[in-house]
Amino acid sequence: MIYDGLVVMAFWVFTVVILVAITGDVVVGAWLQSLLFLELYAFFTLSWMFRGQTIGMLAWRLEIKGRSRMNAIDASKRFVGALASFLTLGFGYIWMWFDAERRTWPDIFSNTLIVRRAKS
Repeated sequence: MIYDGLVVMAFWVFTVVILVAITGDVVVGAWLQSLLFLELYAFFTLSWMFRGQTIGMLAWRLEIKGRSRMNAIDASKRFVGALASFLTLGFGYIWMWFDAERRTWPDIFSNTLIVRRAKS
């Protein structure tokens, strides 16, 4: 999660720097927060849909397994589960210690499971 957070922060810094350069002034407001949230959503959902893993998951040889390739609906469900887990101070991730299949809320919401890839 830390690796992915650093990548997202780099996107956000780049976006804000570009906007400040274009406008020549401070950029603030709900429209900026919405744009940054859309970048967060796009980073995760597109990574899950097209690669089955984020950059942070790649570093740890983790990938998402489901009944089929993840689509936009499943990726959105996973994002909502991750957001709910984050907003409850990590409880959705701690949930794996209580779940018989060791699933987190994002796994449960999207009907997927995180697995470790074998070394190649």
